[in-house]
Amino acid sequence: MNEDFPGIPPRAPFRRSKLQYPGAKGLLNLLLQLLCLSLLAHAAPSFTPAQSQATARDASKLRALIEASPKLPLQPTELAVKLPEGSELGFISWLARDATTGEIWLIQRGDKADPVIAIDKDGRVIHSFGKGLYKIPHAIRLDPDGNPWTVDAGSSRVIKFSPGGEKLLQINVGGPPELAVSKFEGATDIAFAPKGRIFISDGYANARILEYTADGRKVREWGSAGPGPGQFRLPHSIVADENNILYIADRENGRIEKFDLDGKFLGEIPGLGRIYSLKLGADGTLWAGLQPLNEPAGSPGWVVKLDPKTGKILGHVPVTEKAGLHTMEEAGNGQPMTSVGNKLVWFKAQP
Repeated sequence: MNEDFPGIPPRAPFRRSKLQYPGAKGLLNLLLQLLCLSLLAHAAPSFTPAQSQATARDASKLRALIEASPKLPLQPTELAVKLPEGSELGFISWLARDATTGEIWLIQRGDKADPVIAIDKDGRVIHSFGKGLYKIPHAIRLDPDGNPWTVDAGSSRVIKFSPGGEKLLQINVGGPPELAVSKFEGATDIAFAPKGRIFISDGYANARILEYTADGRKVREWGSAGPGPGQFRLPHSIVADENNILYIADRENGRIEKFDLDGKFLGEIPGLGRIYSLKLGADGTLWAGLQPLNEPAGSPGWVVKLDPKTGKILGHVPVTEKAGLHTMEEAGNGQPMTSVGNKLVWFKAQP
C-alpha cells in the first residue's frame, strides 16, 4: 500500500527508471526511488467496475489531448544539490524559486538533511534549517517579500520564516478528524493575494480552503467533500493570479477549480487527471504537474502548460520516471522545474 495516499495498493510492476546508476550507488538510488514512491500517495477514491472503466476512458482522452499539444523543446537537466558531506536528501516534496535572487528553495522529507534548504542556480546551499519542526514537510512558497512559508501535512501547521531561518509566524490550521486514517491529515499548500490575504488548502483530512490575514488571524473557510462545483476531493495545490483568481488543484476529482478571493466558485478546468501541483507562469500561463487518474499515485505523467482562462493545453513535457510531479515551479523564460524522488529536475530550453 502506498503510504502517502492510503487505500491505493500497487497496481503495476515497477518499471526501471531511465535514470541509470552504476554499482552500489545504483542500488541505493533504486531503493530511494521506491521509498519516494511510498511517500507519494493518499486518499484516492475507490471505484466500482463501471467507474473504473469510465476513469480509464477519461485517462485515454487526457493522454490523446496532451499528446496532440506541442511537445515543448525543453531538455530535462538534473540540478544536483551540493550538501555537506554525510548529508543526503530524501523525497523533495516542493520547490519555490525567488525570481529576484534566483535562489531555489526546497522542502524535503529525509532525516539526513535539514527539511528547508535554499540553493543557488549551481546547487550550492545558501540556507538550511528546520530540523525537528515537521511531521511531514509538504509545501514551500515565497511571499512577495521573499520570506519562505512552509506547510506541514502531518501537523497541519504553517510556518513563516525569514530567509535566514528566523521563525516569524506560525498558523495552526487544525481541524483534522479525531480518527485520522493516515499520518497525512492536514494542510497541503499556501497562496498569497494582495493586501496580505493568505489562502491555505487543507485537503488530506478535510476538503476546504481557509483564508487568513497577514498576522495569522483566520477570516473564513469554504468547501466540502464531493465532486460538485466548489467541492473537493483532496485540494492539493493553490495559486492566486494577478486578477485575484484562485486556482485550486482538486487532485482526486481530476480538475482545477477557480474561485474569487471571497470563495465564490467561478468555474473549472475538468478532465486533467491527478493534479499534484500548480505554478503561475511569468507569461500569464499556468503550469501543472499531473498524471492519469487510473494509474497508481506517483506514476509517470506530464508537465503541462495551460491557458488558465480557457483551459486549453498549450504544450507539454513528458516525465517518464516515477515519484515525480509532486511540485511545480518555473525557473524563468518558460522553463519549468519539478522533482523526481530526491532529484531536482530543471527543463531547460534546448540551444
